[in-house]
Amino acid sequence: MPRYDFTTKRLFVSQDLRPDLAISLDRKQSNYMINVLRHKHQDHILLFNGRDGEWLSRLEIEARKSASLIPFEQTRPQPEESQLTYIFAPLKKGRLDYMVQKAVEMGAGKLQPVITEFTQNPKINLDKIEANIIEAAQQCGIISLPKHCLPLKLEDLLKSWDEAVSLIYCDEGSQSQNPIDALEKLKKKLDANGSPAALAVLIGPEGGFSETERKMLHDLPFVTAIPLGPRVLRADTAAVAALAIVQATIGDWH
Repeated sequence: MPRYDFTTKRLFVSQDLRPDLAISLDRKQSNYMINVLRHKHQDHILLFNGRDGEWLSRLEIEARKSASLIPFEQTRPQPEESQLTYIFAPLKKGRLDYMVQKAVEMGAGKLQPVITEFTQNPKINLDKIEANIIEAAQQCGIISLPKHCLPLKLEDLLKSWDEAVSLIYCDEGSQSQNPIDALEKLKKKLDANGSPAALAVLIGPEGGFSETERKMLHDLPFVTAIPLGPRVLRADTAAVAALAIVQATIGDWH
C-alpha cells in the first residue's frame, strides 16, 4: 500500500468519493479550508470517507466562505477492516476523548463501551466518540473508521460473545508482571488454527474489576488474562500500553 502523505492536508467527508464528483463543503468546512488553513484556489487536499479509500482533490473556491473539492486521483485504496475490538469502561470526558483517539491511532476496528460494577461514568456521548474517531483518523492518515457501539453491561457482552474472537483481559490482580508469556501462548494457539486472528482487548475502569467480574472472566475459555507490568496505570494509559503490546506480539505490527 502506498505510504501516507504527511504533508497534504486531509479532510473527512461523508459523501461518496469518485473521480470528478464534486464534494460541496458546508459553511464550516469552507471556512476551515479558506480562512483557517488559508488554502488557495486549486490547492490539493486529501479526502477520505471510511469507504472509498483516500483521494487527492483540488479545491474550487467559489466565494469567501463557499468552496467545493473535486477528487481526481485515488492515492490509497480502502484497506480491509481491522479485526481488533477495543472494549472499555467509560471514563470522565477529557480522558475518554484521549482514550478513544489513541485506540483509533493504535488500529482498533471497533470500539465497545461496557458498564462494569465500578464504572464511574456510565453515560456516554456517542456523537462525541464519533467526532474523536474522525479527528484521530484525519490527523494520523487512517482510512478505515472504527465502528462505535452502544454501551453494554459486561455480563451481557460476555453472554453473547462470539468464541471465535479471542478476548484479552488486562488483569490488574495478576501475580505476574510480564504479559508476553500469555500472549505468546495465545499466538501459538491462533497460529495452529491457521486463520486470521480476531482479537479484542478489555480495559476496566479506574477502580478496576470487582472480584466477581474477575472470576467470571477467568472462567471463560475464550479469555486470556494478561498483566501490564509492575506499575499502577490509569485506564487511558493502560489502553495505550495494552493495545501496543497486543499489536506488537499478535496483531498487525507482528
